[in-house]
Amino acid sequence: MNILLKFKETAVSVLPVTAIVLLLGLTVVPLDKILLIRFLISGLFLVLGLTVFLLGVDLGIQPMGERTGAELTKKRNIALLLLAAFAIGFIVTSAEPDIQVFSKQVCNIFPFVNKLIFTFTIAAGVGFFIMLGLLRSVLNLSIKWVLFISYTILFIIVLFAPKEFLGIAFDSGGATTGPMTVPFIMALGLGVSSVRSDEDNSFGLTGIASVGPVMAVIIYSVILKQSGKVSAQEMECVEEIIENAASSGLLSQIFGPFGTAFHTSLKDTLISIAPLFGLFVFFQITLLKMTKRQVTRVVIGFIYSFVGLALFLTGVNGGFMQAGQSLGLKMGILAQTKGGWWFFLLILTGLVFGAIIVCAEPAVWCLSEQVEQVSGGTIKRKLLLIFLSCGTAIAIALSIWRSIYNFDLKFIIIPGYILAMVLMIFCPPMFSGIAFDSGGVASGPLTSTFVLSFTIGAASCNATSNDSFGVIALVAMMPLIAIQIMGIVFKIKTRRAKKCSIE
Repeated sequence: MNILLKFKETAVSVLPVTAIVLLLGLTVVPLDKILLIRFLISGLFLVLGLTVFLLGVDLGIQPMGERTGAELTKKRNIALLLLAAFAIGFIVTSAEPDIQVFSKQVCNIFPFVNKLIFTFTIAAGVGFFIMLGLLRSVLNLSIKWVLFISYTILFIIVLFAPKEFLGIAFDSGGATTGPMTVPFIMALGLGVSSVRSDEDNSFGLTGIASVGPVMAVIIYSVILKQSGKVSAQEMECVEEIIENAASSGLLSQIFGPFGTAFHTSLKDTLISIAPLFGLFVFFQITLLKMTKRQVTRVVIGFIYSFVGLALFLTGVNGGFMQAGQSLGLKMGILAQTKGGWWFFLLILTGLVFGAIIVCAEPAVWCLSEQVEQVSGGTIKRKLLLIFLSCGTAIAIALSIWRSIYNFDLKFIIIPGYILAMVLMIFCPPMFSGIAFDSGGVASGPLTSTFVLSFTIGAASCNATSNDSFGVIALVAMMPLIAIQIMGIVFKIKTRRAKKCSIE
């Protein structure tokens, strides 16, 4: 295990964003110096936290997922496989750091939402659709038909959902597929496919799982609507996140928030990791029967994951989100009041964030490596990243444009998914699976923390806007289109190459 390689991966994830924020915060959009210092320290926490966390995933969580998927499939008991799949999806999603951050942001905007119920609703949706995805794999059902039917049902339910929750619902689909969930889901799919000698079936499980939380949150919002709790409410301006008048000392202003954030993060991390570790103990006794050395390795992996997740959440809550929200707020005010060049700069910043962040997400690296390996090198990792980068950059720019002009998210989401469904007709099945997996992994920890906060900041003082969510939804949608276009191009080139070889 190369810890330096992990450190390099996570540093590449965070440093470009840090550089852009510093460049803007020290020049055209001046930010409070104390906030910038806290942002730098938070970035260090994120790099260290993700490094240790991903090391723990490789040591403990991923091997556990592969072994569990393989052993459950060997039992040849579909009922047992489906029940275990639901339990695994529910517990792993509850332990996802992105969900912890996302749930908190939702509750900050809509105080009537119960964080625990909201988190468990998302987790139940993921669990049900992981169960459906593994059933598809075992029964060898067409992934295109499973996705088409799932999204058709989803958009029928959308018609009854309150407008305020549409962005939140689709954002939840992207937020679930972060550094905790993606490795485990992919490992589970690989474990099942390894027994069936069908590696292509590992693609698409993450994409199918992403439908679950969207549908679950929409159903939850309909229930809230019937109870009369959902009503249009203005979002409050978040000026208080910018520099507070400091009556305390300089060191207290800089490091004080980290003490509070660390205390809260330890509690959230324990709640997240403990159920997953309990699941491991249960499967070890009843199913896995690993050796003492293997068990020790997994336990060490869980310890690393615990420490890494605590550091990661400390960085997120200690200053990283606040800096993103403050930058978005100031740029949004300038764009709304002065327009012109400032609006262009805001959109350009979103484009750059999108292009950089998707190529730096750890889960994207994991998926792109798997795609290149399974395809035998015919699908190049760099080409996949280029299409993902373009799609994500457009998605974030669109979300910022929407946050300023406040047009309905349905005008983008519904045509976008219809286009994705149409492209499935012409796209090779493997590319459709990769596309829907990419839609989930593209919206990782940096998107669900910094970019979402940046967009909330840009929209927060818009007097006519009360719906700043939707950025993760668009980031999750655009790869479905971009990667399937890549698949169609790949299909055409392959046919031409075969025709030329025959002639």
